[in-house]
Amino acid sequence: MSRSVHIVMPGGVDDPAAPSGGNIYDRRLCRELSGTGWQVREHSVAGSWPQPGADARAELARILARAADGAVVLLDGLVACAVPDIVVPETGRLRIAVLVHLPLGDETGLAPSRVTELDALERRTLRSVPAVVATSEWAARRLVAHHGLDPGRVHVAAPGADIEPPASGTDGASRLVCVASVTPRKGQLRLVEALADVADLPWTLVCAGGLGQDPAYVAQLRALIEKSGLDGRVHLVGPQSGAELDATYADADLLVLTSYAETYGMAVTEALARGIPVLATTVGGLPEAVGHAPDGTVPGLLVRSEDAGALATALRRWFGDPALRRRLRAAAGARRAALDGWETTACNLAGALEHVRLDPRRAA
Repeated sequence: MSRSVHIVMPGGVDDPAAPSGGNIYDRRLCRELSGTGWQVREHSVAGSWPQPGADARAELARILARAADGAVVLLDGLVACAVPDIVVPETGRLRIAVLVHLPLGDETGLAPSRVTELDALERRTLRSVPAVVATSEWAARRLVAHHGLDPGRVHVAAPGADIEPPASGTDGASRLVCVASVTPRKGQLRLVEALADVADLPWTLVCAGGLGQDPAYVAQLRALIEKSGLDGRVHLVGPQSGAELDATYADADLLVLTSYAETYGMAVTEALARGIPVLATTVGGLPEAVGHAPDGTVPGLLVRSEDAGALATALRRWFGDPALRRRLRAAAGARRAALDGWETTACNLAGALEHVRLDPRRAA
């Protein structure tokens, strides 16, 4: 049997106005898998996933129906996890793996009834397939515990990083950068609240990320910035990629990511790949992404997300302690040299696909 895989992704995977870690991961793996001996056949399904309309549901069903018996299929969890009625009937005929970027119920702001509904749908989907791919060790443990999955069927393929030239920064302290879609889960509101508490210190913040996913949240954030008198210091620059994003990172002294939920946090390793220290919350896989330098030093500051004053305290430490900044920059530089590349991610994902390909319970 040839090593060929159908990869099914959300329709917005290439939308420059709404970049996300999941989309970047999917697109990069489509390219990198060919280096591991797999032939990739790409499919994207437009729709408001994980709440697809009739057309999106029908298109996903058509893609699966057209795949030959015994074909290996990797489904992005955003597409697969809420539609077990489409996916599960195909699991006896196809060799399906599901890549979970974020458990559906972990999205911020969902009603409890919706969380319960999404959990049940996701659980049914994931229990039906021979392999689930998580993007961090933390996420793998969470999926096993939350959905009662067999640990042997859950594989880890953490995002890789491209090592870039070290960032020159601005003055070594004052330029803060947040690279994340402006949505409740990414926590920009509480970041601005913390910055208002340290408004007496010299800093500017560049928020690079999509502004279209939650317009109401963006409006609330803009209102808080204005109310706090931070109009000239907090800049919402919209989505960036390529040379534009490289330039933002090049000027950064500190990456700040104040999420409420993350399975990994690719912006963290993007920053560390340039030797930029990180201030992040201790949620999900973020501590794993921050990691350690080879000598065990943490290349940044980690704060508990439930501690309202922790961010402001950490920011004051950063600005007020030159020796701390030097230590963190040195640790970030050492972590930079030790980061795994995307070829490692592709090899780990290829191992999961091989597990699926050889699963004796699926159709030949």
